[in-house]
Order: sequence, then structure tokens, then C-alpha cells
Amino acid sequence: MKDFLKYFLGEGTEVEFTNFSLAHFLPILIMIGVIYLIYRYRKPLADSKWDLKIRYLLAFMLIISEMSYYWRLIAVPELGPNPVDHLPITVCGWVVVFASYMLLGKSQTLFDICYFWLLSGSVFALITPTVISYTGPTRFRYYQFWLEHSLGYVAVFYMIFVHKMRPTVKSAVKAYIGLVILAVVAYFTNDMLPGANYLFMAKPEAAPSILDILPPNFVLRLIIMAAAVSALFVVAYLPWYLKDRKAKKAVSV
Repeated sequence: MKDFLKYFLGEGTEVEFTNFSLAHFLPILIMIGVIYLIYRYRKPLADSKWDLKIRYLLAFMLIISEMSYYWRLIAVPELGPNPVDHLPITVCGWVVVFASYMLLGKSQTLFDICYFWLLSGSVFALITPTVISYTGPTRFRYYQFWLEHSLGYVAVFYMIFVHKMRPTVKSAVKAYIGLVILAVVAYFTNDMLPGANYLFMAKPEAAPSILDILPPNFVLRLIIMAAAVSALFVVAYLPWYLKDRKAKKAVSV
């Protein structure tokens, strides 16, 4: 049993996960399926006693998925948490925390941040999940990663479909300012800690990633990342802009 747990919780030495494989697509398809079910039953959920229970369950699962990442590091001494890799300076990590409180308190501000951060930052983790390149379906980290990253989307779309929350232009501004603040913290942290690469700002990762297209030069890397994130903010808001535009035209007619 001890050997099994050491293997299950361990880091791994061989590549066990490859991008665009069944192990990659299956968690995403499950996430999409859950979001569809929320949309399908949005009206009954909004008017039922299950709404509060579902929100509490989602919040609990989000927090446990994030905390279990650090529990694993403590349980396996050779992995060992260290400031180079394991400080809470990640978009995905903060989205988990914000989404949990958003669900509990139905906070519009936290919804705004989660919506734009997920669709402009965390989305890259779904496309090329770099951090689990050595962690396949036989490892704990695989399940922890996908729960942490997919539940954020489930939470946000739950609030959209069931509680009619939506972003605005002001929402985008608030979320962008918050992201800039996090990026500044990541920059100084990367500068102070040799080897740190928070928000992937310092250098390309060793494992294959969509961010490999970025140049190693910091200034160029920062400019391209800022432009890409800005474009994704626009894309994330575009459906709501088109919806509002259509509604105005309908009223004017």
C-alpha cells in the first residue's frame, strides 16, 4: 500500500500524458457535458432547494482540489513544496479561491474576475496542460489538475445560467486591473527567485506548451502576452456585446 501511494502521489519520471489524447479530451468533454446539464435544467435549479446545496458542494470541491495539491507535496517529501514553484501566484489558483466565495456569496465582483480570468488565462491550461506532462491517469495529480481547472468553468456557467449573472465593460476593466496586479507580483517574484517562472513570464516551460511560440526575450514576451490577453478579454465579452446590440435593435423596432 505504501508503494502504491508513493507511486500514485509521486511526480513520475516518464511522460505519461500527451496533449490531444483521450486523457486530454475526456475531462474537457465531461466538463462541457456538466455545463450543458446546468443549462438544460437551469430553470428548475433556480427555483429549487438544490441550488444552495449545489453551490456549497461546488465551493467545497474547488477548495479541496486546490488544498489537495499542497497536501500531496507534504505527503511526498521528495516533491517538497518550495517557493520557486509553489507560491500562490497563479491565475488558476486564485480563480479557485474567488470562484468558491463567488458561489457562497453570489458575488458579482468575484464573478467578473473569474469569468475573464478563466477565458483569457486558464483556458491555456486546458489547451496545453503543461504542468501534468509527466502525470497520466494513474496519478493523483492528473485528477487534481482537471478538477481544479474544470470546476471553475462549471461554477461560472452555473452562475450565468441559474443566477443570470453576466459581465459588463466595467467587469472587464476590474478583471484586467486585477490581472495586471498579479502579473506585477509574478514579475518581482521571478526576479527575486532564480528559476521561478510564475505566470510563465520569465521563460518557456520545458514541457510542450502553446506558450512555446513566445520569444525568450522578456520585453517581447510581455508585449505579446499582454496583447493576447487583451484580445481574449474582447472575445470573452463579444457574445454579451452582440446580445445587448440585438436587444437594442429589437426594442427600437
